[in-house]
Amino acid sequence: MTRVLVVGNGAREHALAWGLLRSSAVDEVVGAPGNPGVATLGECIDVASDDPAAVVALAKQIDASLVVVGPEGPLVAGVADALRADGRLCFGPSADAARLEGSKAWMKDLLVTAGVPTARHATFGAGERDAAREFLSTLPGGYVVKTDGLAAGKGVLVTESLAEAFDAVDAYLSGRAFGAAGATCVIEEALTGPELSLLVLCDGTRAVPLPAAQDHKRVGDGDTGPNTGGMGAYSPVPFATPDVLDRVMAQCVAPTLAELRRRGIEYRGILFTQFMLTDSGPKIVEYNVRFGDPECEAIVPLLTSDLYAHCVESAAGALTTPVTAAPDACVSVVLAAPGYPTATRTGDLIEGVEAASDVDGVVVFHAGTTLDSGALRTAGGRVLVVSAVAADVAGARERAYAASARITWPGVHYRRDIAVQALS
Repeated sequence: MTRVLVVGNGAREHALAWGLLRSSAVDEVVGAPGNPGVATLGECIDVASDDPAAVVALAKQIDASLVVVGPEGPLVAGVADALRADGRLCFGPSADAARLEGSKAWMKDLLVTAGVPTARHATFGAGERDAAREFLSTLPGGYVVKTDGLAAGKGVLVTESLAEAFDAVDAYLSGRAFGAAGATCVIEEALTGPELSLLVLCDGTRAVPLPAAQDHKRVGDGDTGPNTGGMGAYSPVPFATPDVLDRVMAQCVAPTLAELRRRGIEYRGILFTQFMLTDSGPKIVEYNVRFGDPECEAIVPLLTSDLYAHCVESAAGALTTPVTAAPDACVSVVLAAPGYPTATRTGDLIEGVEAASDVDGVVVFHAGTTLDSGALRTAGGRVLVVSAVAADVAGARERAYAASARITWPGVHYRRDIAVQALS
């Protein structure tokens, strides 16, 4: 009996569970804690996903053949380390390796040491407000202020306004904005060019890319409004040519993994590479240590190779199965609750998910939902992700938006321009 434990409760974890079950080698998936969508695929067991001992105990209880850790929080907390110490195969990096996402300052230091191209930047802590303001004033225009620690994808301000950047630094370093996560912040010059996501399978020494994707971070059409955890994604990306991806792998991913090994850190899992195509070539915006969300929901439906085999081989340190994908496109649209991302309202009744799923080529992944006496209700900012596969981006967009229109709750909102740049 091959049973896979998927740790996490978002749309990414729903998509991973769905993709793993497509493997003929997998008999069951178990969500920890999962969500109503994962529950349609297998059992969900309530567990504190960032408690290493609790996750290990559950993996023992169900005799998991593989544990796939979805979110960054459990990885930073050392869940993968605890599982490996118990002799379990775990897809996900160690706590040391997870510092690539857990500390942007540490990640930037590693990039500089490894010679990886990235934006001009500096790090500031509490009590360094004046120095941070002085550094901002030296930048040529276009400012990025990031929390050093984890902030659920929301700890990044990108602005053309120096005054707004000053205010952000004050709010971050004082702890008003993000508490301890922002008490140290990284300030960068704003890069210009299209931003892309490349998810790379790693086994400690080898690295194999999955199809590239493009995320849409801001809440509103035309990239307006505040940053979110992601409002939609699509894959493949027309301008992510083989030459571009080869350069990213050679100039960014390979030296990053080499520097990690030099520091005695073996990286096993997904290295989520976010880079910008600048006039001087690709530059790393940041790394994440898990599947992107919603990039995962746009990539997994396209895979024709075995996701379970990829995860097992990565966890075991022996990637051999070639990555293959359908010659199609996938567009994923995030449906959000009213007020997201600043003052989210939850508890609204969701209708139309089954009708949306009836659209050809569509899968609806649950992100922030809950069952209340059998009724599906909103339980988070990003509520559902509608992913549609078709022969090309135009067809996938048409299907994704036709399906999204069938889902309703009071105040539902979503961007109407996901993947539109791929059509021009």
